[in-house]
Amino acid sequence: MIQPWKKKTDKVDYNCGFFQVHVHQSASPLTGKEHPFFVLSTRDWINIVALTKDRKVLMVSQYRHGSGEISLEIPGGAVDPGEPPLEAAQRELREETGYQASRWHLLGSVRPNPAILSNTCHIYLALDAEKTAELDLDEAEELEVSLHPLEEIPPMIREGKISHSLVIGAFYFYELFEKDEFKRAGG
Repeated sequence: MIQPWKKKTDKVDYNCGFFQVHVHQSASPLTGKEHPFFVLSTRDWINIVALTKDRKVLMVSQYRHGSGEISLEIPGGAVDPGEPPLEAAQRELREETGYQASRWHLLGSVRPNPAILSNTCHIYLALDAEKTAELDLDEAEELEVSLHPLEEIPPMIREGKISHSLVIGAFYFYELFEKDEFKRAGG
C-alpha cells in the first residue's frame, strides 16, 4: 500500500519572492533510501468563470513567458497573504476586466501540479458580471478582455484556442455545477 515519504530535510535553494524552490530530502517508506525532490512553493491561485447576464464568458488574452505564446484564459491570479480566496477572486476580476459580479459560487479547488507545486487553485463562478470600472493592472500585466458566448467554449477547447489546463479544468467544474443546478431545478 502506498504511504507518504518521510521528509528528512527542507532547504530553500532559491527564493525569488513570488516562489521558492525547496529541496526536500525524503526517505522512501518501502526502502528507507533517501532522494532529493524539488518543490516550488508559491501562493494559492484563483481562477474565475465569469458570466454576464446574457451568458457571455469574460476572457483575457495575455502573453505567457513559459510557453512564449498569447494565451486565451479566464481571469485569475494569486491570493495575497492573509486574503481569503473569494476576496482574491473578486479583486482579480475587477482588476483584470473592470467587471464585478453580484453572485459567487466556489466551483472547486485543484492542485495545479502536485508533483512539483505545493499550492492550490480555487475556481469560482461569478454570475451577472457587469462592467463597473476600467482595468487596474499590475505593472507587468498586459491584458486584452473579450466576451465569448458560453456555447462557443467547448469548440474553442477542442480546437486548441483555449489550452491552459487550469482554465479547461475550470470549465469542467462549471459543467458539473450546471448539471447539479439542472437536477436541483427538477430537470
